Amino acid sequence: MSADAANRIADEKNLDLVKISPQSTPPVCKLMDYSKYKFEKSKKDKEAKRNQKQNETKKIWLSMTIDRHDLETKARAAEKFLIAGNKVEVSIRMKGRQQAHAKLGVEVMRDFYAIVESVSVIERAPLTEGRNILMILAPNKK
Repeated sequence: MSADAANRIADEKNLDLVKISPQSTPPVCKLMDYSKYKFEKSKKDKEAKRNQKQNETKKIWLSMTIDRHDLETKARAAEKFLIAGNKVEVSIRMKGRQQAHAKLGVEVMRDFYAIVESVSVIERAPLTEGRNILMILAPNKK
């Protein structure tokens, strides 16, 4: 039908004439209440956004002189975060003379990862940046 006839029908029914596929020959149009369509679409988009899970990065601070049991306690907390689907940033802040022995801090990080290895993957290896040693763990895909 012609565009004029389609517009007349849309005006009679108080609806909008919306082009569905304007590139086709002839163009395909649909009669609808466009403002209602936009409102329904925005409601669906908001609902989809609300249902998305936002992943957080949880932080765990260690010490270069941390004892084995304390390290295991922190590792259990990290395992809970990783199982919940969050990333974990593990960091050590070196103080004073500890900066001269950064390798010991990296060893503490490796020991920490050995404990949580079953539920995590190293996203960023232990790296010394100034006074800090940082490592980022991500949850396993399993």
